[in-house]
Amino acid sequence: MLFDWVYGLFSNDLAIDLGTATTLTYVRGKGIVAHEPSVVAVQKKGTSKRVLAVGKDAKEMLGRTPGNIVAIRPMKEGVIADFEVTEAMMRHFINRAHNRQTLVKPRIIICVPSGITEVEKRAVRDSALAAGAREVFLIEEPMAAAIGAGLPITEPGGNMVVDIGGGTCEVAVISLAGIVACKSIRVGGDKMDEAIVHHIKRKYNLLIGERTAEKVKIEIGSAYPTPEVLTMEVKGRDLVGGIPKTVSINSDEIREALSEPVSAIVDAVRVVLEQAPPELCADIVDKGIILTGGGSMLAGLDELLSQQTQLPVFLCDEPEFAVVLGTGAALDELDLLREVALT
Repeated sequence: MLFDWVYGLFSNDLAIDLGTATTLTYVRGKGIVAHEPSVVAVQKKGTSKRVLAVGKDAKEMLGRTPGNIVAIRPMKEGVIADFEVTEAMMRHFINRAHNRQTLVKPRIIICVPSGITEVEKRAVRDSALAAGAREVFLIEEPMAAAIGAGLPITEPGGNMVVDIGGGTCEVAVISLAGIVACKSIRVGGDKMDEAIVHHIKRKYNLLIGERTAEKVKIEIGSAYPTPEVLTMEVKGRDLVGGIPKTVSINSDEIREALSEPVSAIVDAVRVVLEQAPPELCADIVDKGIILTGGGSMLAGLDELLSQQTQLPVFLCDEPEFAVVLGTGAALDELDLLREVALT
């Protein structure tokens, strides 16, 4: 206990939302200090790898690198796909958060999907320890999202949260600081981007990149019919002629393209509502469903969910930051952290 107290004086404890699309870092006493894409640019030379860039700089290189440089997304569907590169990425974020000023290793709390396996848990822990952590706690994303959204998770009442990230969608009913019913599906912002790429490839014989698809989703993507039809021009490579081409697309066709991943999210919400005890369902009728995560910002998703479930649906204040803010709040309250952390 004394060592913990002494360490606490000298180390800046961190909360990391290690996401498929973006990684957010929260430092105790400072708030969110980094919000960067989960991308690492690696130069390959024989069997060795050298990290060239991490985050925003590396994302700029996606789809634009020569043969010996690869822009890697080390997180796939919420879990670690490349152990070595994830470790390098975490070390970069830890060093940046500390400005290399402290000698004491930090205590780190990391968010993980609720459906994570023991092997995946160990991979996250080992990566964090290898990257310079003193002690590692894991917290489930829906729990962190509920804390970040300001829900009273320690009370005996049903709180339903839907956290849509880049790689996963986490749906959970929480009561008394525990998850009563949950479902984690490997559908999120990335699957939406893929659906847009496939649609444009199929309809226009045009190949577009991940970044272009993401831009289309943000600008004209929707889950529910919009009052006016939006259009935008998209540039890519013509698959017939092999030359660059521009086409004009509209929001109606993008909504149709997104219908499959959006339906999977709606189905997951229905499954969790069916699993939840009737007393907690009664609470959800009064309180509604809270949406968090970057993927929940898709236009009209709250309206569609409300129509499909006949329940009130609310988007939390800062959906993109809910998980990391919740993790940071757990870091400030160690009693709550020990109650909600995974063993």
